[in-house]
Amino acid sequence: MRSPRLLIAVLMAVVALVSYYAARQENPITGKTQSIALTRDQEIVLGLQSMPAMAAQFGGLDPNEAAQRYVTAVGVQLVTRSGLGDSGYEFRFGVLADRRTVNAFALPGGPIFITRALLDRLEDDAQLAGILGHEIGHVVGRHAAERIAKDQLFQGLVGAVGVATVDGPGGGQQAAALAQMVAQLVQLKYGRDDELESDRLGVRFVSEAGYDPRALIRVMEILESASGGGGQPEFFSTHPDPGNRRELIQQAIKERFPDGVPSHLTLGRRRGT
Repeated sequence: MRSPRLLIAVLMAVVALVSYYAARQENPITGKTQSIALTRDQEIVLGLQSMPAMAAQFGGLDPNEAAQRYVTAVGVQLVTRSGLGDSGYEFRFGVLADRRTVNAFALPGGPIFITRALLDRLEDDAQLAGILGHEIGHVVGRHAAERIAKDQLFQGLVGAVGVATVDGPGGGQQAAALAQMVAQLVQLKYGRDDELESDRLGVRFVSEAGYDPRALIRVMEILESASGGGGQPEFFSTHPDPGNRRELIQQAIKERFPDGVPSHLTLGRRRGT
């Protein structure tokens, strides 16, 4: 009996699509309309709950209190000067002890971390602000909550395909696997879009905090050279590269400052260690 199975599949697909599009709302910070699976409070709780396990993967927090104060000070400056202090997110900044993995992370709701391996490669305050501003962009862009909503949609559609195409042993599994492959390709595109948006937001937050956004271009150069001939740094594994990000960042800077970067924006202090 194929017809009842097909009807169930159609209903599953409709429910998944209606649930996804019913959750659409405008992001007041980015102005983008997006489907969100979590409330802001739920994002904050999820981020706080995820902090210990995530930090443990990278050796826990770095014991150097000066490094922790430094990263927190730059992060707080970004949040306050860009007006994000009233956003409702609970921003927290920390340095992870890992001296080999070059990376930075943003958890839902506000926690942001940078590994000691990446921090030690940065040359001035503006470069650190660029890294943190990019990660803040992931938080206020609500990229994690948006990804969860998309995952729920894909799971619903994959389940519908599986129900509709069970013709024999393994038939439904093969169809579901194919649908999942397509879903993963779409999700990769969304990930790249997230990176572009975070780069643009990073330019905005860095300049609003008084730093020269051109430091973000130097950050890309540092990240590209961090491999030492051993492949891409971990940063590009968790932050898909949409192409030549230096050119895209330059374009974002030009759009924000068509007459050139103002002379009062600074690189901040040079880091000696």
